[in-house]
Parts: sequence; C-alpha cells; structure tokens
Amino acid sequence: MVLTKRPPRLPAGRKNDLAAYVLRIGEVTVAELAEEFRVSVDTVRRDLDKLAVEGVLKRTHGGAVRNTTPSRAETPFPDRMQLYGASKRRIGELAASLVEDGQTIMLNGGTTPLAVLPHLATRQNLTIVTNNLLVPGELPPQCVRDVYLLGGNVRVGAQVTVGPVEFPGTDGSRSHRIRADVAIISVAGVAAELGYSTSNLHDARMMFEMMQSSRLVVVLADSSKFDRNAFAQVAELSAADVLVTDAPVSERLSEVLANAQVSVEVAKGTRV
Repeated sequence: MVLTKRPPRLPAGRKNDLAAYVLRIGEVTVAELAEEFRVSVDTVRRDLDKLAVEGVLKRTHGGAVRNTTPSRAETPFPDRMQLYGASKRRIGELAASLVEDGQTIMLNGGTTPLAVLPHLATRQNLTIVTNNLLVPGELPPQCVRDVYLLGGNVRVGAQVTVGPVEFPGTDGSRSHRIRADVAIISVAGVAAELGYSTSNLHDARMMFEMMQSSRLVVVLADSSKFDRNAFAQVAELSAADVLVTDAPVSERLSEVLANAQVSVEVAKGTRV
C-alpha cells in the first residue's frame, strides 16, 4: 500500500487522522506514525496515549493496534466534572441566557448541561425534561414548575437514563410524545464530516430525539470538541439552531456551520 505523506495538522485534527489511520492499517509503530504525520515521536506517543485512554485503540510497546473490543470511548464522569471547568461555566451562563420564563427545557446527560443550571436561578415557572440523573438535585428550586426524568436503562458511570423521549400514559394507555421550547444538548464532537457526535450509540439516538422534539436546539461544545468525530453521529450540523462554545471555531468549520444555518455564540471571558 502506497501512502502519501500529509502536511502537519493542528492537534485535534491530527489526533482524528491518526486514529483513522490506525483503524485502517490495523497495527502501526510510533516511528511510522511520526513519519506519516511529520511530527515528533514524543508527539505521537502523547496522541496514542490519549486515544488509548479514550478506548479508540490499544497501545503496544512500540506503537498501537486497532481496538477489537468495545470502546470505553468516554472519560469517567468524575474526571469529566474537572475538565474545562471554567469554559463550561461560561458556556452554561450563555446557554441559560437563551431560556425564557415559562418554557419547557430539554437537557441531556453530561457535565456541561449541569453548568447551565445555576444560571437559571432568575427564571420562573420552568418545566425541565431530562435523562441526566444529577439535574433534579442541582436545579435552583425557585425556577422550577415541574421536573420530568425520562425513563429507561440507567448508565451508572455516565449518570444518565437511556430510553425513548416520551412518557407512559398515566392510566396505562398509549405513551405521550412531548414537545419542548428549547433543547440544550451537550455533544462530544462537532465536525464537518459527522456533524454532532457522541461516544455512545444509545445516547446518540436519545439526543437526536430530544433535538427533534424541540422548537429551538442549542448545542453545547467547548473548543476541544471542534473538528472531532466521536463514535456515533447524533445529527447533521443543520439540526441545531445555535452552537454555544468557549472559543471561535476554525475558518473551515465556521463556513460549514454558516452553510448549515447554525449561529455560533462564543462565551466571553479568559479561556482557561
């Protein structure tokens, strides 16, 4: 197989390309990757270590091999609570500014939606629908009219339920579909290729249904998610109305988002 050497890329893009390369080839060495991606062996080792932690591949003594077991694909929840904390707080504040009194708000799992909750304290009469097990205990009580927790299987590590975005009839009759004013959805990746993506297939389906059930769709993603294709597609970029983030997107991604008619809102403040 003849492979053309490629120009160096920014870290996020390089890591995605490196993962795709390992998946395609099956088994590679650090030296081979350093030559292919025109970076140092130390850089390759760091990228491989991160990808191994994410469950994308398996590290070997001198390189990496394709992961043939189901991927963990997500950082443990307590660790995610600590990552990009300042950025998430700013994203949460900006996202909360899009919520009005009396609205029905859909929130998915993850740590970034939790950062929205403190900034809802000045709102009133909100109805909250979520699969995030931590949301009910974190909501400012003065802002809430009703809270509904979506049912299904519990993913203990992620602190979410996974199931249909609907509720059973109160008298045992047919299920009730629901409609929200705003869906606030945190994703693991935002990229031209896969659109919005996440690490779990069942989560992806639920997040898509939340988007489809809402009038306004607000996607939350810090800049580490840019140009990243996670395991499972949630939806095309055009499925969202607003992307709330902590830093300007790249020129290429900005153009793709504009063509998809997505408004990019950048939270102000010093990025940490």
